[in-house]
Amino acid sequence: MRCPYCAADNTQVKDSRSTEDGAAIRRRRVCSVCGGRFTTFERVQLRELIVVKRSGKREPFDRAKVERAVAIATRKRGLDEARIDRMISGIVRQLESSGEAEVSAAEIGQNVMEALRTLDDVAYVRFASVYRNFSEARDFEAFVSDLAETVHARNNAAQEDGGPS
Repeated sequence: MRCPYCAADNTQVKDSRSTEDGAAIRRRRVCSVCGGRFTTFERVQLRELIVVKRSGKREPFDRAKVERAVAIATRKRGLDEARIDRMISGIVRQLESSGEAEVSAAEIGQNVMEALRTLDDVAYVRFASVYRNFSEARDFEAFVSDLAETVHARNNAAQEDGGPS
């Protein structure tokens, strides 16, 4: 593994441990040239995915882009990082196991929105505002109104089942 600080090729693994319920391995590394320390992750990849953008451009799927988008949506929400990482891993596994080598950016965005909806309503609205390109306050108003109806229905169903509201 190349050092991200000095680009030397000789780095050593100092510690390895399983993460994400065994779905990945986290490795702490140190560069023998500059002494820099960094972390790498090793994950199973079922297939190479190609993302088809709205413009028609194709590029390799990049998990880091999904992670950045989710990080922005969940910023300052106090959500468990492990839960967020499991959510992202679930989205990636779902895409990889779909059987398709190409996936549209719209499908990825929709999967992220659905996952965020179950994780945190505020993060869901934040992501949707960018993904759906809200341009006016009334766009937010209509979206939040639909969300409020869904939350209200969910709470009513939980009360009827005797669960917490």
